[in-house]
Amino acid sequence: MNIVILAAGQGKRMRSALPKVLHELAGRSLLAHVVDSARTLTLALGQAARLVVVVGHGGERVREAFKSDPGLLFVTQEPQLGTGHAVQQAVPWLDEAEPTLVLYGDVPLVQPRTLQALVGAAAGGVAVLTVRLAEPGGYGRIVRGADGHILRIVEERDASAEQRSIDEVNTGILTAPTGRLVKWLNALGRDNAQGEYYLTDVIALAVADRIPVAACLARDPEETLGVNSKAQLAGLERIVQRRTAERLMSEGASLADPARIDVRGELAIGADVFIDVGCVFEGKVELGDEVRVGPYCVVRDAVIGRAAQIRAFSHLDGCRVGASALVGPYARLRPGALLEDEVHIGNFVEVKASTVGHAAKANHLAYIGDAEVGARSNIGAGTIFANYDGANKHRSVVGQDVNVGSNSVLVAPIVVGDGATVGAGSTVTREVPAGGLTVARARQTSIPLWRRPVKKAK
Repeated sequence: MNIVILAAGQGKRMRSALPKVLHELAGRSLLAHVVDSARTLTLALGQAARLVVVVGHGGERVREAFKSDPGLLFVTQEPQLGTGHAVQQAVPWLDEAEPTLVLYGDVPLVQPRTLQALVGAAAGGVAVLTVRLAEPGGYGRIVRGADGHILRIVEERDASAEQRSIDEVNTGILTAPTGRLVKWLNALGRDNAQGEYYLTDVIALAVADRIPVAACLARDPEETLGVNSKAQLAGLERIVQRRTAERLMSEGASLADPARIDVRGELAIGADVFIDVGCVFEGKVELGDEVRVGPYCVVRDAVIGRAAQIRAFSHLDGCRVGASALVGPYARLRPGALLEDEVHIGNFVEVKASTVGHAAKANHLAYIGDAEVGARSNIGAGTIFANYDGANKHRSVVGQDVNVGSNSVLVAPIVVGDGATVGAGSTVTREVPAGGLTVARARQTSIPLWRRPVKKAK
């Protein structure tokens, strides 16, 4: 199968320098959604597909965004003379022995099952995806004959008053036998209100050639919505998030408010998960059974173990959290943070590229960076792992059952032995032996007759 994705539009109404198809919907570009649907379709059909993306405005940026995808072939439409002209640019790369499906890079919600029904409806001929709208303004109308068969598609600018009353409209998505499609494309003219080569005109040409033209009616009009403005993009975002919330609840999650969750990637959940309001999930996130996520958390590329609690306003990025761990509120886990089971990371604690062992605690106001903290150790409030010397990062190793007193600094590289205690306010620069007390701070001095300076009278 040939699949042509039209992605050349400038998107003037977006009022953005970013090509329209690169604007994001639920964490991925509009074009990425369409490409994924196309590939899912070909898997369902058990067919190989040649995917040709027609770019124009901002084409280099679109190519760059998909440079890691070798399965896409990009061609450029220049100048941009309409949808028919856009498909013409893909013709040299199409296999005429296979049918061609035309999709749009700014229509991201169309489902693979709908496309599969469209391909089946073609039955060797032409099939057009249509939809019925209560307010069809702006869309091309499906004009049928007395026998109910499709005769042609009329764009709104070229439609008569009677034709504008038709509620069945063209989505632009169609499939056709490639050899005949090439012939019809070569016969297109642009005697119309916009002076462009309309892809929709191939329908009348197919009818003239007595090729069957079927209409496949989309069951859900939301699938066929396109994006031409930021407002429309925001509308589609709400549709996607609503659907995601419904899926999560069907899988057993409890959402404090289904209208106040944003999933911008892939979120997998276990049983009895609870997610409070305002949470954002990005990248790939896994929540184990009985996980609770408090309000206004941001979780990106993370795995959170069974019965862990992520409390309000915490940010987790590129980390793993063990079972029954407590994180937050207002905690930050950066890439490479690994919390083992029953760890406590409290308010205003930051962990980066570190492993925190079983049941260890840092309950408030601490920074743990490039470190290994052993099981059951306690990191006191205000403790800093000084891992950076201005040029290089160094690691700290803290053994098991260690107690680091408040407001201490561990200057890496350093090793703190099992069972050691570091006195509060210490700045430790050398190895701390196991078992004992280490204090590294200036001797306290009191000056009884000292007087505080006073301001001079003006």
